[in-house]
Amino acid sequence: MSRRCVVAVNAHPDDEAILMGGTLARLSAEGHRVVLVTATDGDAGPSCAEYAVGGLGARRLLELRASALALGAAEVIDLGYGDSGMGPESLRPCGGRARLHAVDVAEAATRVGAIFHEQQADVVIGYDEAGGYGHRDHVQVHRIVRRAVHDLPHVRLFEATVPREPILRAVRIGHRMHLLGDFDPNEWAGAFTPSASITHRVDVRDHIHAKRAAMAAHQSQASSAGGRSRSLALTLSVPTPLLRHAVGREFFVEPRRATSPPAPADAFNDIVHSGTVSSPQKGQHE
Repeated sequence: MSRRCVVAVNAHPDDEAILMGGTLARLSAEGHRVVLVTATDGDAGPSCAEYAVGGLGARRLLELRASALALGAAEVIDLGYGDSGMGPESLRPCGGRARLHAVDVAEAATRVGAIFHEQQADVVIGYDEAGGYGHRDHVQVHRIVRRAVHDLPHVRLFEATVPREPILRAVRIGHRMHLLGDFDPNEWAGAFTPSASITHRVDVRDHIHAKRAAMAAHQSQASSAGGRSRSLALTLSVPTPLLRHAVGREFFVEPRRATSPPAPADAFNDIVHSGTVSSPQKGQHE
């Protein structure tokens, strides 16, 4: 198999580890070049005050480089946009930088497309249409990446996701057990991707140590802010054998695939295959 260049575009530092870290580690372990692109430095993310000394964004970029080392990535590129955060207070410009959600999609796509060209990308990884759980920056990355690859038929696009149904079942159970406060599980009714639409599953159980190390590199995002438990910290508290079972598979949608057959148990070799697929269905690009 010839070696490929895979460019993964994420909204914030730590996203590369959580949704696609095992796949990226497997790619690099098998000799493919992996490049990480982050749209923001994640400076609007919650964290303990100690991690904000000197600037949370600077800290998170250092953590991203440590994660990249754990995953075997060859390069890290920061687009320099401002983190849009989750609340209305983050809608304002950020230290002279435009918040990611407010940038012009075409302009940002031109920048990202130039990276694909410079890196001679064969495979690009972005986010699903829902932007995962719906963070405004994740949705914007989806739009930007779709636009960037639209005129690059030789590039295969895969959008990281997870099956919607088990996630929705879990949050509904948590709600019934009063574990989620006033969180409304219906907010996640459109999150991620229906199982039937997932085209690729990747077995990353043999690379779970690299994925764990990448997640653990993001110490600021595993810290507790205001006494709240963080999902990353809870994940890292799980023993490795159980973590291997829980997150040992990663999921992707290939939007240029004309149909969505049941995802095979391990579609890794298809992801790095040199062939192209049919054009996007009507309405599948932004």
